[in-house]
Amino acid sequence: MAEFDELFASALRRLERVTSTRLRLVLGGGARVEEAARDLAARESACCSFFVFTFAGDGEGLVLDVEVPAVHARVLDGLAAQAVKAAPRVAS
Repeated sequence: MAEFDELFASALRRLERVTSTRLRLVLGGGARVEEAARDLAARESACCSFFVFTFAGDGEGLVLDVEVPAVHARVLDGLAAQAVKAAPRVAS
């Protein structure tokens, strides 16, 4: 949790709740941030296999989509709340 807080506080530029089961995070900060985000995603997937993390680039930075099955939508709610708390300046 602390590592996600650190990532959100330092790199989160935009957060969008695409659907109840999909969260989009736009991260800035370049290759170091991407490496950290990919590492966290891999470890979280190993722990909680219901998470699906997808990475892409766009003009704003690294786009990280996080998807869960409908039964786990509340877990995604918690992740979104954690992101907002760690990076309150972020536009959603």
